[in-house]
Amino acid sequence: MRIREVLAEAIASGRLPKGALLLEGPVATLFASTRTPVRQAFALLEAAGQIRRFDGRGFLVGQGRGGPKRVVLTAEMLGLDEEAPALRKAPAWEAIYENLEREMVHLSVFGRHRINEVELARARGVGRQVARDALTRLEALGIVEKDERMRWTLVPLDEQRMYDLHDIRIALEPLALSRAAPFIPPVERRAMTQRLEEALAAYPALSVEAMDGLETDLHITCLGYCPNRELLIALRRARFMLNVSKHIIGVSHRMPADEPFIAEHLAVFRALDVDDRTRAAETLRHHITVALPKVIERVAEVRAAHRPDMPAYATPVVR
Repeated sequence: MRIREVLAEAIASGRLPKGALLLEGPVATLFASTRTPVRQAFALLEAAGQIRRFDGRGFLVGQGRGGPKRVVLTAEMLGLDEEAPALRKAPAWEAIYENLEREMVHLSVFGRHRINEVELARARGVGRQVARDALTRLEALGIVEKDERMRWTLVPLDEQRMYDLHDIRIALEPLALSRAAPFIPPVERRAMTQRLEEALAAYPALSVEAMDGLETDLHITCLGYCPNRELLIALRRARFMLNVSKHIIGVSHRMPADEPFIAEHLAVFRALDVDDRTRAAETLRHHITVALPKVIERVAEVRAAHRPDMPAYATPVVR
């Protein structure tokens, strides 16, 4: 993994000093990457003892008990030379994407909306092409689509759609996990298990970002080792439900009274630890099945308790 190798070399050479704070976002920006491969690299570096957790967000370089040393990460610090500018320049749409996705998911709870690309660009202070690129990314996840007149439309998140997406996940995720299991590096799997154990002990004192990271570990990172690319492509739109959970928790500002999935995830990893792929797949299937009523309930709570601030680029579609 290139990101892990670059970070490991920067740590070993001393360019990344002991105690330096590493966060997913800034590192992903330097590598023009999404956060998932950065999260994977951090897990491997932590397992190797090159970085450690502390009482805060992110990781610290090296071992010990000292606090974070806040340094500004640069391409030079990581040894990224001028011959590889693409590694340091993230696509422009990424700068607006995360907040836009959150806003779109929240708005979808309240029905179908038409999205004006020009107004979106103006509202975000970017060019129209950047806005279009962000919408195209949302389209790949099934959050928006184009109508018969090629106008951008926000897909409503109603109960039937949630059932339909869960049907896909129930059918395909267990199969993807059984195919992926032999290829998940043991050191990475152990790091994921440790994160789950720590989260279970700390709940509910967990951030939305931490909860999202645990979901990503199983449903995206582990399944990403599945060698059947077509299977993963088929799953891509159904993963929208993970985004729903993340953003709905963010809107409600309330963690569920009972932890929603950590013990279930741990059961999947326990089965993987003993190479029982059948039990791991069936445990994952059960986890996805029982998750649906929880998601539907939380979406209903948001719909009843909140009213969206209508952005200038969105117009409700009355049918």
